Formats: sequence, C-alpha cells, structure tokens
Amino acid sequence: MSLLDFFKRHNCCNHEHVAIDSQYSYCPDCGELIENEWYITRCACCGIKQKAIIKKGEIVPEDNFCRNCGGHEYVVEKVPKMNFVNINYAVLIKSVVPAEETTEDVTQCWEEKPLNIPKRLQLFR
Repeated sequence: MSLLDFFKRHNCCNHEHVAIDSQYSYCPDCGELIENEWYITRCACCGIKQKAIIKKGEIVPEDNFCRNCGGHEYVVEKVPKMNFVNINYAVLIKSVVPAEETTEDVTQCWEEKPLNIPKRLQLFR
C-alpha cells in the first residue's frame, strides 16, 4: 500500500441526509433504502435507562456503571417507535436494506380500468 492509497477518499455514503422521523427512507445522496433503528440501554439490575453511545461498532452505555445501583451490566433494547422521552437516551443506527435478489427477470404489467364516461341524455322536443 502506497502513501497515496492512504489519502484517497473512499466514496462511502454516511447517509447524513436521511430523514430520521420515518422507519424506512431513501438516501438522497446514494439512493439506497435505509432503515432507521433506535436503541437504548438499560441497567440489567434495576432497569433504568442509561444514555447509549456507539463505541467500536457496539452499543454501550455512556457511563461504565449505573448511577442508580452501581451495576456494570446492561441490556440493549430496540425501540420500535421513537418518542420525545427516549430521544435523549437513544442512539440511531442507519442500516442499508438489501435489495431483493431474483434469479429470473420479472416483467410486470397493469391493466387500467376504462373510464366510465356517462352518455349524453337525449333531448326530446
């Protein structure tokens, strides 16, 4: 590996412009389908919420111990829907949803229903 390879920019999208308020969203930069997953950490002993961070690719509590009971063990919990109470404790992971791979080429077609245009009424004199 040369010195120039070290300084080359790797074109890897961080999905910074993906909306965080929906569970699935397309990245406007790269076009990938992104799933937003929220996680919080709780003390394994007393169950209170602890602020979560990502350290070396793993979700861990910010403090090394629980401020309530002093325990060192924790549980990572996935939050199905984020609310304003948990937002201060949660961490967001944006993961790319793999595209469905099919072995055969698929062609789809739709049939449009004909418009029901009313006929004119006859005028009798």
